[in-house]
Amino acid sequence: MSDQPTSQKNNPLHGLTLEAIVTALVAHYGWEALGQQINIRCFTDNPSIKSSLKFLRKTPWAREKVESLYLYVQRKQAKEKE
Repeated sequence: MSDQPTSQKNNPLHGLTLEAIVTALVAHYGWEALGQQINIRCFTDNPSIKSSLKFLRKTPWAREKVESLYLYVQRKQAKEKE
């Protein structure tokens, strides 16, 4: 049975955990550069995956910024491969 909403079909973040997104961004930028890209304390003041996830899960605007940056990085990497 396929009861999935059609909105998820074109969602590039579908199936990705927030932890996977943050981990990928940290691997790409590092904590310091990530804190410069998105100026939130969980990335600049004693950063860790755990504290970042806790903050991002409670703060929708920050999560949107992180997801947006992740999608930007993915598009940029896809263009570089072409």
